[in-house]
Amino acid sequence: MKIIRWLDENIEKVFLVFFSVIMVGVIFLQVVMRQLDMSLSWSEELARYCFIWLIYIGISFGVKKQTHVKIDAVLFLLKEKGQIVLNFVANLFFMAFAIFVIIYGYEVANQLLQFGQRSPANQIPMGYVYMATPIGMGLTLIRLIQNQIKLIQSFFRKTENNTEKDEIHI
Repeated sequence: MKIIRWLDENIEKVFLVFFSVIMVGVIFLQVVMRQLDMSLSWSEELARYCFIWLIYIGISFGVKKQTHVKIDAVLFLLKEKGQIVLNFVANLFFMAFAIFVIIYGYEVANQLLQFGQRSPANQIPMGYVYMATPIGMGLTLIRLIQNQIKLIQSFFRKTENNTEKDEIHI
């Protein structure tokens, strides 16, 4: 149980740090090698693929921390329960989009794996690069489900608190 809790709290951080370290290290190595007039043919490609993975894992991390850019103008017009309902509906649309991306992203990645296409410089199977999409959006979907559960719990807490206040005023 502790392992699952640790993974729930840290899985995105581990991947983000891993891909960031590789990307920065490879780019630094490329800069040093260029200064020595010995450019590396594979470094830019590897850094690009790490960046792609960073983006998709970062989407999940942003959802987990609820730090995505959103327009709050309508939320300010609503009371607490209305805000919760609007966030719930917005998350439902995001979940539908995530499911769509997971399905079609997996199909594309799987086709590339079956075709055996490889990257030019590193000979990495391109299906692994494209797997960033369904894996990242899969993690995002899990985080959205967790957020929906929190919103539902928050909604019912607000309802219970309002009922208790009404009983006190009577």
